[in-house]
Amino acid sequence: MFDFDQYLGFLAFLTILTIGFWLMVFLLTFVVPYWLFGNLMEFYKERRKAKAAKQDA
Repeated sequence: MFDFDQYLGFLAFLTILTIGFWLMVFLLTFVVPYWLFGNLMEFYKERRKAKAAKQDA
């Protein structure tokens, strides 16, 4: 059977594994798309601004 220390170690392992799993789910479904969308919008704004400046000059 398991000793109490092994049981606590197993629970710690499961906790860390679960936290890591949900962190990856959060990063891949929210943070990465948010970051990509923000970068694309900034790129589009800069490009539009440069195009407007080129037309004015």
